[in-house]
Amino acid sequence: MSDHAGKPLLLVAACAMIDADNRVLIAQRPSGKSMAGLWEFPGGKVELGEIPEAAIIRELHEELGVEIPKPCLAPLSFASHAYDDFHLLMPLFITRKWQGEIVAREGQALKWVRAPELRNYDMPPADIPLIPYLMDAL
Repeated sequence: MSDHAGKPLLLVAACAMIDADNRVLIAQRPSGKSMAGLWEFPGGKVELGEIPEAAIIRELHEELGVEIPKPCLAPLSFASHAYDDFHLLMPLFITRKWQGEIVAREGQALKWVRAPELRNYDMPPADIPLIPYLMDAL
């Protein structure tokens, strides 16, 4: 048995939104949430009975006010990371198409960043190994 046995598995879906200039959108976690102040790819928890693509579409509508057509989401990579209280499994999708203006609906800071510059931002440990996949894709 591993030292991770017994930890709950948390499934979170994230999306790398890419603009016409090949920059990636990152959002800063608001104060009051765990890992507040860290920068992350937008997304959120996958609800019971929900598929990851549906979770991204729902979360990005709630957080950013945009609509993403499901066919425009492509799987890029995933993170599997053991935090102290849970194990995170996070598929990362990529999209270049959405409808609507991006608005920080939860008061979070947003930035468009070139993939190599993502390393200059404090990100949750699970997000960091995803950066090379974005660098290769862009």
